[in-house]
Amino acid sequence: MAGNPKLDRIDISILAQLQQNGRLTNVDLAQAVGLSASPCLARLRRMEEAGLIISYNARVHLAKLVEHITVFTEVTLNDHRREDFIRFETEIRRCEALEECHLVSGGYDYLLKFVIGNVAKYQELMEAILERNIGVEKYFSYIVIKTIIDRGSVPIKSLVAAS
Repeated sequence: MAGNPKLDRIDISILAQLQQNGRLTNVDLAQAVGLSASPCLARLRRMEEAGLIISYNARVHLAKLVEHITVFTEVTLNDHRREDFIRFETEIRRCEALEECHLVSGGYDYLLKFVIGNVAKYQELMEAILERNIGVEKYFSYIVIKTIIDRGSVPIKSLVAAS
């Protein structure tokens, strides 16, 4: 957290409240964390300016909107030079169906999360990625059958307390 402002328990509470409901008015947020509106807004602005709050988003119940699948994909690169990772990461960012991309340790290099219309669309996407010759040696796909937990937030209070 180098360069970030020092956060106290109220700042952490503000972040936790906003993760649960980004539409809280400043008055409701202030009440929830035990402040008056003006100091709460000042803290909020300070955290926004420091880049601690990246955005405010709506969580959409996608299954009620459109048929789709979620696929986790393990990707192993052909080579492991710095430029190979840069090339892959630069090119994979162009993929609209890509929800998440993580460089991981272990038996493969990247874990990707795709949200896409169906298995056929996913296969077309993977063939297009392979045709772009961005260094993929192999990949393994895992289609999500059922999501058991998707909290949409992280346990900020416990993470900060443990650090």
